[in-house]
Amino acid sequence: MTGIEITDGTFEVDADVVAEGLGIAVPLLQAQLRSGKITTLSERGVDADQGRHRLTFFSEHRRFRLVIDASGAIIQRSTLDFGDTPLPPSARKPGG
Repeated sequence: MTGIEITDGTFEVDADVVAEGLGIAVPLLQAQLRSGKITTLSERGVDADQGRHRLTFFSEHRRFRLVIDASGAIIQRSTLDFGDTPLPPSARKPGG
């Protein structure tokens, strides 16, 4: 896989993409996903954004966000990095 696959409304994101966005190695990403230290949020676009999805991954200090189209192609990616400071609650809200 080279990005994102969508099957029946479920997203499968390549671990390399997420690990790079969060600035960590894949094994650490996998361990933190299993332990709940990394969480995710998916949002479906409406109106002008119909057919798009926003996938967000949260770690203790970073938020990594992907905007994808209906085929799973990445349209936009962004990382919000708070360095040594934990993410504020406002950075964990949908649409934020």
